[in-house]
Amino acid sequence: MAVNWFNDFYKHIADSPLSHWLEVLPAQIATWQKEQLHGDFTKWVKLLHKLPTTEPSSIELKDTVKFGVSSDISEYTQKQIIGLLKQFTPWRKGPFHLHGIHVDTEWRSDWKWNRVQPHIHSLKDRYVLDVGCGSGYHMWRMLGEHAKMVVGADPSQLFLMQFQAIKHFNPDPRIHLLPIGVEQLPELKAFDTVFSMGVLYHRRSPIDFLYQLKNQLRKGGELVLETLVVEGDEQTVFMPGERYAQMRNVWYLPSTAALTLWLRRVGFKNIRVVDVASTALQEQRTTEWMDSQSLVDFLDPNDHSKTIEGYPAPLRAVLVAEC
Repeated sequence: MAVNWFNDFYKHIADSPLSHWLEVLPAQIATWQKEQLHGDFTKWVKLLHKLPTTEPSSIELKDTVKFGVSSDISEYTQKQIIGLLKQFTPWRKGPFHLHGIHVDTEWRSDWKWNRVQPHIHSLKDRYVLDVGCGSGYHMWRMLGEHAKMVVGADPSQLFLMQFQAIKHFNPDPRIHLLPIGVEQLPELKAFDTVFSMGVLYHRRSPIDFLYQLKNQLRKGGELVLETLVVEGDEQTVFMPGERYAQMRNVWYLPSTAALTLWLRRVGFKNIRVVDVASTALQEQRTTEWMDSQSLVDFLDPNDHSKTIEGYPAPLRAVLVAEC
């Protein structure tokens, strides 16, 4: 089953601007598959097999991600789907609506999309890459903007399984998630739009990461970059200690001015800061689909303008730039 996910992708890009990716990708995926023989992978694949086949009466991607309504399936089938999907917790990015089932994820990722979407070039008929795509929520919204093809890259095994679980209910051939990291991407120089949302601050070498993103874009293509920032001037770059808002793998938080300078040095042009927003407690929170700690637990209980470590609370910015 897992092999078919990627074979379908190979067929779809064979006659596309991405065809040269076939020189390296099948070997990378084959190596990845050999490494999945341990852990939860086999169990998760079996669970995916158990998902019942349904016929959604409607597909909505423009303003939400909604496949079908509750009356499409029996109450028993609905409970069966809920039980299976909850085997893939924690669900971080969403929400998803499947035959009346509300997968109420930790993040209201639709809020982020609503901040991003008004400022980007039309995605109609474009080849789109989402680097660090998570379970793929934003990819579905990109498809809702009539992209020709949406490709996600994220090495997380769980995110791949969550994506395949959602795609089971709408097996659209234009959307694919590949379990690879940005380091494994060759210089494709073929995508019309590249998104990177919530990734930059996890990279130990952010400048190299920006070059990697640029190397995926065709000339004239658009980068959409969303990341944590701090207030300050062109020289302001904050490195937290061992943890930031309880996250261990946070490296650099630049100001928007510093990030603009980084992008300019890497070779991007027409760089715009299109949105800056503090993360609200209603945007990232505990739910029955993600029942461990969330944002409220990571902030100073007496002063929500600070993290529990005493640093500035999460501030997120969206920048758009041209290759």
